[in-house]
Amino acid sequence: MSKNVKVKRGLKLSFKGEAEKILEKTPLSKTYAIKPPNFHSIVPKTTVKEGEKVLAGDELFYSKYSEHTRFVSPVSGIVKEIVRGAKRKILEIRIEADKEISYKDFGSLDPLKASAEEVKSKVFSSGLGVFIKQRPYDILANAEDTPKSIYISAFNTAPIVGDLEFILKDKQAHFQTGINVLTKLTEGQVYLGVEANSNSYLKKLDHAELINVSGPHPAGNVGTLIHETEPINQGERVWTVGAEDVAIIGELFSTGKYNAERTVAVTGESAKNRKYYKTLIGAEIQSFVGEVEANSRFISGDVLTGEKVDANNYINFYDNELSVIPEGDNYRMFGWLPFKDNHVHSMSKTSLSWLFPNKKYSVNTNLNGEERALVVTGEMEEVMPLDIYPMELLKACMVGDIEKMENLGIYEVIPEDFALVDYINTSKIEAQEIIRNGLDLMITEVG
Repeated sequence: MSKNVKVKRGLKLSFKGEAEKILEKTPLSKTYAIKPPNFHSIVPKTTVKEGEKVLAGDELFYSKYSEHTRFVSPVSGIVKEIVRGAKRKILEIRIEADKEISYKDFGSLDPLKASAEEVKSKVFSSGLGVFIKQRPYDILANAEDTPKSIYISAFNTAPIVGDLEFILKDKQAHFQTGINVLTKLTEGQVYLGVEANSNSYLKKLDHAELINVSGPHPAGNVGTLIHETEPINQGERVWTVGAEDVAIIGELFSTGKYNAERTVAVTGESAKNRKYYKTLIGAEIQSFVGEVEANSRFISGDVLTGEKVDANNYINFYDNELSVIPEGDNYRMFGWLPFKDNHVHSMSKTSLSWLFPNKKYSVNTNLNGEERALVVTGEMEEVMPLDIYPMELLKACMVGDIEKMENLGIYEVIPEDFALVDYINTSKIEAQEIIRNGLDLMITEVG
């Protein structure tokens, strides 16, 4: 049984710099880092000290407000440094890796034969719980909750991102086991979003209800899938899991090992070796990025929702992409004139690029303007497939009007659903940041 979701509103963005479908295994990087700021609203309590020896799967820290939420080491080695910022906030826990990884043995378990309580206990006690996020609010799942359904998207429609079907092609068995695990965590359905027009092996998996997705970005977003199948109402909980993370969950149940393998697609025009690299969660960026052009920006994640990182830093916990694009510190002479730069992508048809919908365009970090008054243009509604009023919701978040935020659908959205609004809006407001602040206010005031 499957459902079809056809999205009409949105925007197809074709940028230069896609990764070739070549998978390369990288050598172990010297150090790895788990960064608590990657996990929103978490206050970490460390369980290790600098100089302490750990195995892959050993606990590094847990959440102060939920002892069931545990964060474990991706590699074996020595805890080299606990990096702290202002007010002694923990920014990174760095582990110097052994030359050969040793794993903590969690023991195997067949999820289809085990009880729901056994499966949930194993997921959260082994550190796999951090791969599961909760909607509303886009925070880590609470082990004490039972979601009404669980969603996985294996179809990423954002520009120049990794192909999840390619990333999972060698992990089909573990991915299936991961789905079997997730079926024990909910009394509802486990939904899997796939590309409608493909003949993917993902359509032959068991115990997941398929959602055949078609349309422009953000058709592949989990938020779009939820909205089109089982919209979230006040008081309800839905869980979401990244596609490759489902395979990590399945592998631990099959082998007893916490194998934090991560396939990272290096994309963007400034990267010269644009491929897929098999590495581990928290690896050094320099260990796999290869040669890049000068004056480039490194983004952990995709170009619409990713986070700017330093070239000497580490890949973020959940990311399957490293985007490397030119810094936009150049200025277009008379760039405000319509039809002057016809090589620039424009949704509002101020360049002739709209005549060539399949052409690929260069992208850099230029904003092409500065923040200005928020005016009614109707452009936000054109790229928002969810049945909400995006501008009104942003205004409600900006003034902190909780009643209006609830009425306008704050429970259904997270920042990534407003990534295209960030891209196209002429007001140059930070829509994703505004939504994140609105969600944080809801956590504080409503819970």
